[in-house]
Amino acid sequence: MNSIWITAFVVNGFLVSYAQRFPLLTKEGWVHAGVLGTLLWGCLGWNGWFAVVIYLALGSFVTKLGFAKKQLAGIAEGRGGRRGPENIWGSAGTGAILALLIKAGFWSRSFLMIGFAASFSAKLADTFGSEVGKRWGRKTFLITNFRSVPPGTDGAVSLEGTLASALGSCLMTFTMVLLGLVPPGPVAYMVFFVGLVSTLLESLFGALLQHRISWLTNELVNSIQTTFSAFTAILLSLYLI
Repeated sequence: MNSIWITAFVVNGFLVSYAQRFPLLTKEGWVHAGVLGTLLWGCLGWNGWFAVVIYLALGSFVTKLGFAKKQLAGIAEGRGGRRGPENIWGSAGTGAILALLIKAGFWSRSFLMIGFAASFSAKLADTFGSEVGKRWGRKTFLITNFRSVPPGTDGAVSLEGTLASALGSCLMTFTMVLLGLVPPGPVAYMVFFVGLVSTLLESLFGALLQHRISWLTNELVNSIQTTFSAFTAILLSLYLI
């Protein structure tokens, strides 16, 4: 076994065994996070792994903001805000596939890495927008017709939530640039923009289809959103690099 995979397994095994005391993931969620972390470190190195650790930390932090009031309103994340395996792979499945393609030497590492960055920028933007909008959105509208709806409704948007989405995409893009995963300048601005726009498209998707199709779960919508974001960013990067 290559030394990088041994390091990845040992580091992630140790961290997961220690981190289980924190109420961020379910017990099964931590196991799957360890698998994901090992895969990312083995494929991308420590910086690709660390970017997703930051994503998890920021996403968990914003989920806990105002959690008690969201819980009283019946719109908080279930299981006390703990994410399970389905949440892990719904959010990071696209990034994991791109990491495997990079490790396999499929096509261009730089273009695939841009897609990797965009998928997580989109997902953090979605998490920030959803959690802040549910708690602090003063006026919540359905994105299709701007009819006023209760916070937490599929396809609902608010000014506060949209601004929070922009912040989430910005933070994740900045992290990717800081860790040397994507170049600064036009590419970074594009990753930020794609992450934000894909969040609005995810709301549109939820408003039009999610309540009509029983098998269209939040996790599947997350996968569609991150895949769209990655694919769009890769296409746009062809004109920027």
